[in-house]
Amino acid sequence: MARLFFRRGQSAEAAPDAARELAARARALLGVDEETTISITEIACGDPACGGAETVVLVMRPGRRTEAAKLFKPLSEVHDDDLREALQPLLDAAS
Repeated sequence: MARLFFRRGQSAEAAPDAARELAARARALLGVDEETTISITEIACGDPACGGAETVVLVMRPGRRTEAAKLFKPLSEVHDDDLREALQPLLDAAS
């Protein structure tokens, strides 16, 4: 199940589709089943380096603590390489 949350802004209209697609890519990269919830959130970022918005990926697996990965860019700018790099620590922890 993917839970999607968005901030209001220019990309609000495209955000649901982009978040669903990002959640599906995260699910595939992590190799998790449908019992795992992937939450994608774009939030305002106070750090000037992230360009005003950051994307947070929460991974909620049954029987485990919630894990988080942050990408310091807006949801619409997250590419596969960015996602893979951000999720790498979660892959390493699962090993």
